[in-house]
Amino acid sequence: MLETVIVVFHLLAALSLVVLVLLQQGKGAEAGASFGAGASNTVFGSQGSATFLSKFTAILAATFFLTALGLGYFAKQQAHQLSQAGLPDPAVLEVKEPKPAVNDDVPVLQEQKSETTPKGDVPPPAEEQK
Repeated sequence: MLETVIVVFHLLAALSLVVLVLLQQGKGAEAGASFGAGASNTVFGSQGSATFLSKFTAILAATFFLTALGLGYFAKQQAHQLSQAGLPDPAVLEVKEPKPAVNDDVPVLQEQKSETTPKGDVPPPAEEQK
């Protein structure tokens, strides 16, 4: 139950974070930024240290981070429970190899049995007559 709630908050935080980042205007989006006018601003810009959108983005980023840690914790618990369930280790299990096909089971054409010419593009050497 709690894991489902965390997954829902995680998805909502992820989608909201994407939307908020796309809504915000970049620091160098002004017309004079390409000519060096953007460099004269203070460290945090003329609007102060943070606007409403940037504060809310930071809160959502922290929420996303915490829900990701929570989901990692739940995944670790489930993996531990599965390892304690008494199931054998997959590395220990015996894997049966398939038997190779017997040559008698595969039909062969008569032409293929009597063919003695070498295969390839190079013809066999000519026999010398004495």
